[in-house]
Amino acid sequence: MSNLPLKSSTAPPSTGLLLTGGGARAAYQVGVLEAIADIRKAAGAQGQPNPFPIIAGTSAGALNASALACGADDFDATVRRIVDLWKNFHADQIYRADSLSMLRSGATWMTLLSLGWVVAKWRRIKPRSLLDNTPLAELLKQLVPLERLPYLIRKGHLQALAVTASSYSSGEHVTFFQGDKRLQPWVRSQRLAVSDKITHAHLLASSAIPFVFPATELHINGHAEYFGDGSMRQSAPVAPCIHLGAERILVVGAGRIHEPKSDPQLPLSTSYPSLAQIAGHALSNIFLDALAVDVERVRRINQTLTLVPPEARSASALRPLKLLVISPSQRLDVIAARHVDTLPAPVRTMLGAIGVSSKAADVKGAALASYLLFEPGYTRELMALGYADATRQRGEVCAFFDWAEPAPQEGALAVSPPPRVERRRDPLRLR
Repeated sequence: MSNLPLKSSTAPPSTGLLLTGGGARAAYQVGVLEAIADIRKAAGAQGQPNPFPIIAGTSAGALNASALACGADDFDATVRRIVDLWKNFHADQIYRADSLSMLRSGATWMTLLSLGWVVAKWRRIKPRSLLDNTPLAELLKQLVPLERLPYLIRKGHLQALAVTASSYSSGEHVTFFQGDKRLQPWVRSQRLAVSDKITHAHLLASSAIPFVFPATELHINGHAEYFGDGSMRQSAPVAPCIHLGAERILVVGAGRIHEPKSDPQLPLSTSYPSLAQIAGHALSNIFLDALAVDVERVRRINQTLTLVPPEARSASALRPLKLLVISPSQRLDVIAARHVDTLPAPVRTMLGAIGVSSKAADVKGAALASYLLFEPGYTRELMALGYADATRQRGEVCAFFDWAEPAPQEGALAVSPPPRVERRRDPLRLR
């Protein structure tokens, strides 16, 4: 249930947008948003208010979510600005990728791996992260005007923005939100919400990929804690949107929700896994698995409710939720394998030491690279995939928003079968 009072039956349902994490994989989300903006225009709904008054993001998704929220009074123009940014991304806009910076950060980790912890302790080496994300901090100041949020909330363009991070200090999974004054925090097992003024520090904390980027200090309940990527220990990714009052939610993932047991593009390796393979596997677990589990939970609750008599259901804490989940129809690590050689040479050299190959045919370490490939060739291919996946689901998108579906354009190219997308009225528990 939401924290806000019930609306009248004639009011349109509150719509939430959830953007999940995944480093450079978040380019896929931008392609989806661009397609939605185009579908909205074709459906004649361009003059309607912001389609996403409730926006929640985690990790790199928090960056896109915040940028979108800061332009909630002009959805189309804001989407175009985000698209232009991601089309021209370079790694050095996110982290220091020059040789000197690699020596300062990456070489320290290589020392730990090669000389051992005894020597490291003797030298008092205390590395904070593999990469230095200072450029990202500067980029956010220029491109995410968080000072606009109070105005947008006051004028009704935005109901709430939520950014999730994980505390290394307490072990808690914390959702920071800024929005309507009637919204109240919530507390669940190992996760809680804090009403706060969202800052760029919150975005850096939420997007701090473990080991890769440094933790960020945030003040919570009167004391300082260090936070990292919000995808860690995230057991219920959809929950923040629900608590903030969303009655229908669009979820854009950064990985395939239903991975096949085997993939001909990824031949099974019988050799011992490299550090890059292990790191990529760990990051995929952090960024991709929780969303799939949460969607499955929705299905189970929905199936269970069909067995409950209507009168008993109406007396429970369950309520219907319209859910649309769009995720990549292709494996992003396979796409990343084609672009590893576009990484800056110092970064490529450092990653090569742990098993990331620049050979396009070698995808063993590509999962790790897929989170760090902030280069235009890769981001543009992901954006094109996101656009195509959302466009294939034009009918689903229009039904979700209650838009009139535009007629297909004459001569339009045929598209392949759509990705598996979940859209149904899914009852969810009080999350």
